[in-house]
Amino acid sequence: MATTGGVPAGSALAGQARAGTPHAALAELLAGNRRFVSGQPVHGHDVTAAAATASGDQQPYAVVLGCIDSRVPLEAIFDQTFGSICVIRTGAHVLDRAVLGSIEYVVEVLGVPLVMVLGHERCGAVQATAESLRAGRRPAGALAHLVDRIAPAVTEVGLDEPDLLPLAVRRHVVRTVAALRADPRLAPPVAAGRVAVSGAVYDLATGEVALLDPPDRA
Repeated sequence: MATTGGVPAGSALAGQARAGTPHAALAELLAGNRRFVSGQPVHGHDVTAAAATASGDQQPYAVVLGCIDSRVPLEAIFDQTFGSICVIRTGAHVLDRAVLGSIEYVVEVLGVPLVMVLGHERCGAVQATAESLRAGRRPAGALAHLVDRIAPAVTEVGLDEPDLLPLAVRRHVVRTVAALRADPRLAPPVAAGRVAVSGAVYDLATGEVALLDPPDRA
């Protein structure tokens, strides 16, 4: 059996061994996405994998912030097994204090070198925000918070833009990445090159993840 650093090549520990830097962590995520797209995933998400990782401390190599959309299961599209990545999902990957605190914890306590923000094509939350802005009506309840946080990306693209939705999805990812890089607890390790924050968009039709920009430091 092929090994990486003395552990089986397809295991979570192998991914951790390969992903000690921001650049390596990003490469590991994208390699998993290529396996997913090609129909050759190596992780079956079975109970034996769960039991194998339960015996020790968790050592994930990345945290992925994505959308709640049921068509975008993050562990699956990156072909990652138990213990490999931490996952946070909110409508259109909107940040709040709980999300920021969770990411700070994963970076500071668990030592992950990569934060990935993943948007996706045809995002319903971005579409709802555009419709709300066009109608001039703010939705009731906590949904208004999502609209308020997504609205700047939509208005920056422009409500009259023919390709508003795909462009706003990308703009919202870029804004979320910028907010994370500017977070007081994340900015120092990002500046030192120990952590990278990168943004990408998932294509619902092909399964492919496309980077919007490289990580801050290699």
